[in-house]
Amino acid sequence: MPPDNQHPIFALASEIVDRAAALDPIAATYYGVAGHDAEWPDLSPAGAAARLAFFRDSQAAIGALPTAQDQWERLAVESTRHYAAEAIEYHESGDWLIDLDSMASYAQDTVDVFEHMDKSTPAAWDAVCTRLETMGDVIAGYRARLQHGIDESKTVAKRQVLAVIDQRRVAASGASAYEVLTKELAESDFSTTFSDRLRTAIDGAKSVQGEFGVWLTDAYLPNAVDRDGVGRERYVRAARTFLGTEIDPVETYQWGWSQVAELRARMKEVADEILPGGTITDALEVLKTEPERAAANRQDFVDFMTARNQDALERLEGSHFDVPDEIRAFEVKLQAPGAPLGASYVGPNEDFTRKGAVWWSFGDSPGPFPLYDQVSTLYHEGFPGHHLQVGVQITRAEQLTRLHRVMIWYPGLGEGWALYAEKLVEELGFFEKPDYVFGYLAAQILRACRVVIDIGSHLELPIPDDQPFHPGEDWTFETAVEMLEDYATLDQNYAESEVTRYLGWPGQAISYKVGERAILDIRAQLEARDDFDLKTFHADLLGVGPVGLDLLRELLVG
Repeated sequence: MPPDNQHPIFALASEIVDRAAALDPIAATYYGVAGHDAEWPDLSPAGAAARLAFFRDSQAAIGALPTAQDQWERLAVESTRHYAAEAIEYHESGDWLIDLDSMASYAQDTVDVFEHMDKSTPAAWDAVCTRLETMGDVIAGYRARLQHGIDESKTVAKRQVLAVIDQRRVAASGASAYEVLTKELAESDFSTTFSDRLRTAIDGAKSVQGEFGVWLTDAYLPNAVDRDGVGRERYVRAARTFLGTEIDPVETYQWGWSQVAELRARMKEVADEILPGGTITDALEVLKTEPERAAANRQDFVDFMTARNQDALERLEGSHFDVPDEIRAFEVKLQAPGAPLGASYVGPNEDFTRKGAVWWSFGDSPGPFPLYDQVSTLYHEGFPGHHLQVGVQITRAEQLTRLHRVMIWYPGLGEGWALYAEKLVEELGFFEKPDYVFGYLAAQILRACRVVIDIGSHLELPIPDDQPFHPGEDWTFETAVEMLEDYATLDQNYAESEVTRYLGWPGQAISYKVGERAILDIRAQLEARDDFDLKTFHADLLGVGPVGLDLLRELLVG
């Protein structure tokens, strides 16, 4: 039954979206909230204080609301309350002072945000130029934030600083992602109007990024800590934020090792199908080197993935999912050199004028691109993974608040669903070649390796004595890289990028596998009931949006 939209939580949540977007215009661009593309957030301590005051005011306003009367109103109140409470904890814990890492900090946002901006009108290009021209303002605030962290003895590990410094070098060079904007403008109808201005703005932004890299080298790096692990207290707090549930990290660590062993055994079986009598390494060599198993170039890769996503939509619609018309449009895009390697999804905006898109980063490689490990990635990021999930979420205007549809995201359910989507299509026979089954298992074991590497590294837990991989040893960066190379079949550069990511983003890497575990557990409980229907289960799970795992269990199981 749809909620009574007159309950004040819906209006309050919409106001929170508008206020939060104004306080963080970068997030507004990512979430597709219009009107802020020419702006930057105030990243200074004063800006952080303003955000904390806003969330405290929001928390008080939520507490003054009348009692919710049905499940949708209760969900609206709970999701909004958790959103404000977690933002307050982020500031009060001091975590805002250590927003610097290789993957998911404002350092990357000041470059990556331009990829997601509208460029279809003169006003849009004016916003692009304005953001570039004011790069100095946002970086000045960011430096003030990080300097305050130095003053408070709250700094990140040297490994993260070095990664960001290297990214600044690329951002300031001729290979800068900013240079892609000149190509986009040349292909538009507005080149004559903005060409000179854009060139000057890009040069200025590159200079700012270069100077920021120098400051990080001279001022921040000497104050950075040597130890990569963040310790149990911060780790458990971070994991709770990502998952929406409290974990026992030691039990989860042990479970992760059991998953690694199970998946490793399956990979050996499939490797024998690809190359009879061959090992995992032998099969991997075949998959990576035989031309017929790869996309020849960048455009062939885009075409292959686009067609495969459309095929999945057509095969699953009606039988397993009801697909909103608004999300049939979908794009596959390739990132400019300098971005962290891998794939990611950016959803449509509120009015669907921006399509959902999967972005792949292959560095500056022209190809060929082996496909064995990318097919499952497509299902994870595209359909029926994030693209379906986010699209359903945004279309649920009658049941979910605007805040819930646009800004709330728990990776435990969000990434857990995408990993579950990979498992679902495997169950349904979508991996028609042993190549793709091997790639799916490689993706699964990567997520299992993330659990043991992430928890083991941050809590400094030893590798169990009964494991064939470095039994009884302590985790090091090199050991973690070796595991991703040997077990998850990653190239060395990708493995190093991944481990650096885990060490700088504690708790996030486990959300995929831990979230999938929770979803499968809930499904198993519901399957024991006489009225279980798989399509209904999917609709119910997607329909509540990406809530925390505790709340998901309460909503679906009771």
